[in-house]
Amino acid sequence: MAHRRRVVRAAVSTAAVTACLALATPAWASSTIAINPDHRDETAGGFSTRDCADPRFADRPADHDGWHFILPGGKDSGGFESLTLTFGTGTGEVTVTVPDADDAYPDALYPAGKNEDRLIHAYLFTPAGWTLLDGSAVITGTAGKFNLSHTCGGTAPSQSPSPSPSPTTSESPQPSESASPSASATPSESPSPSDSASPSAPATASPTASNGGSGGGEGGLPLTGVATTSIALGGLALIGGGALLMLRRRRDDITFTS
Repeated sequence: MAHRRRVVRAAVSTAAVTACLALATPAWASSTIAINPDHRDETAGGFSTRDCADPRFADRPADHDGWHFILPGGKDSGGFESLTLTFGTGTGEVTVTVPDADDAYPDALYPAGKNEDRLIHAYLFTPAGWTLLDGSAVITGTAGKFNLSHTCGGTAPSQSPSPSPSPTTSESPQPSESASPSASATPSESPSPSDSASPSAPATASPTASNGGSGGGEGGLPLTGVATTSIALGGLALIGGGALLMLRRRRDDITFTS
């Protein structure tokens, strides 16, 4: 009898444990669901529902897009355990996991109101301009899909006009370099040709000085020297002739008197 009682007690205990495990299994199970197909290939700036007034977007950098995902379905869907999202960056694809504190993309999971057990809200910030290509989520319950609730588009750095002024500043030195040709005015200072005229001036001056010596008042001295000689000789000849005439007259007078 004692042996039978022990067998019955063991059987009852085993059945109780099995029943507890059977009841607990649905709560421990998780499932993977896909994002709503209508929310694929969307950008934050072009999504139909945008809400930058969402308080969860308050810390979003201006050059980042804000994304809000939600898990519908009530208690049966449970809550998010993780999300895997694939984005197109324009030069390739990037896969982001939410939550992940080790990557460069801020994210967080939030509960449904005061129900801390069901994390049905997921937020993510990515560089502006990315395109949501696809996504999946691991949840604690069962659901057919999860949705992109609303977004807030940022401004990509490439759209800023800051690079355009930089070429203008780089071109600004060129006019200053063009001033260097103005320095080439130094050849124009080659009044050396005009200076070459100065040698010609003294050359012409020397003949003019010689002409002036020949035709000027001071230059007439050599000519008066020659003239005085001839005049003196002429004067002597006249004096001699006069003397001879006087002698003749005297002779004539003496002869006539006698």
